[in-house]
Amino acid sequence: MNKKAANLILYGMIAGAVLGLMGGLWLGDFMLSIKFLGTMFLNALKMVVVPLVVASIIIGVTSLGDIRKLGRTAGKTLAYYMATTGFSVLVGIILVNLIRPGEGVPPIGAAVPEFVAMKGAGTIVEVIVGLVPDNIFGAAATGKILPLIVFSLLFGGVLTVIGDKGKPVIAFFEGINAAIMKLVLLIIYFAPIGILALIGGIVAENRESVDELLTALGLYSLTVILGLLIHAVITLPTILIFFGRRNPFGYFLNMGQALATAFTTASSSATLPVTMESVEKKNKVDERAASFVLPLGATINMDGTALYEAVAALFIAQIYGIDLSIGAQIIIFFTATLASVGAAAIPEAGLVMMSLVLTAVGLPLEGIGIILAIDWFLDRCRTTVNVWGDSIGAAVISQTKEFQGNNA
Repeated sequence: MNKKAANLILYGMIAGAVLGLMGGLWLGDFMLSIKFLGTMFLNALKMVVVPLVVASIIIGVTSLGDIRKLGRTAGKTLAYYMATTGFSVLVGIILVNLIRPGEGVPPIGAAVPEFVAMKGAGTIVEVIVGLVPDNIFGAAATGKILPLIVFSLLFGGVLTVIGDKGKPVIAFFEGINAAIMKLVLLIIYFAPIGILALIGGIVAENRESVDELLTALGLYSLTVILGLLIHAVITLPTILIFFGRRNPFGYFLNMGQALATAFTTASSSATLPVTMESVEKKNKVDERAASFVLPLGATINMDGTALYEAVAALFIAQIYGIDLSIGAQIIIFFTATLASVGAAAIPEAGLVMMSLVLTAVGLPLEGIGIILAIDWFLDRCRTTVNVWGDSIGAAVISQTKEFQGNNA
């Protein structure tokens, strides 16, 4: 997606949110009559979840090459990505449980699945057992996403070690991934219409609760931004000081152009050339480390996106009056963390991954409609944090012994 198209979609989404809000307040009957367009938009998002997760995660893992040959460099890079993403999700979960932005808002949009309302998502033991399904196709059919992620990670790893026999399979999934990404882009082109219909329908059905909804959205946005700030200003700079041996303030100033590009484009991939320039030329990071870490990070390292998904899922649960169990929140933690591996580095791809996280704990996907009005802005904030995390990862990995005197 080029910058012009991305900007047009952004303006369309903003216009759709505003028109949907106004139409829901003053043209309620009309907005209810076109609500089916929003339902179709949500169904389109649901449609691509399973193939997107499987294909993108397998390709993300196989892009590392033979995991036996990459050895410690790949292991340390993946450990950094998983650790920072896990920290960001944990911060988000803690904040949303403390601030509770969805409390007091009447349930909106859809009925809550009975098993969620009655028992959350089970015990920790059930969560662990559920990682290994007895039928992977059954897991896909019933929307059990976390075991699909685990299977895809293992399957991708195995493909990298079986030599020539694995190449046609990898090529097959590369084709699927390319086709699904094109399909995701087509769906995103219709996001302005979907947003208008969804928000208009929600507001029309809940006109008496609009004040509470707007207040909740404000608190939700505050929660996400606060979490992103904690991760970007405290967690990542601390890692940069102790493991990257750099001055965070100077490093940040040198990343200014890349971070501004990330905020403008809402795309890690589109920002990648600027990110590499800033990291290698301005911050003087080893080019070998940067050329390995940054392209991989633009694909699988999504700290800000993972935090946003966890906060949004719990926010939606709070609106529906669901007190999710520890087991359910653990599922959200792992799903948001692992799903970031499969998050496309394009504007609004977080909406697709959000449907994945909600599905993992059985929350109604119609809850996505509640957060669409502000998602265009939060998308830019979380993408900026994603790129900031990638750049710090390059500095950290460049300090490992593989790059300090030895060839990678």
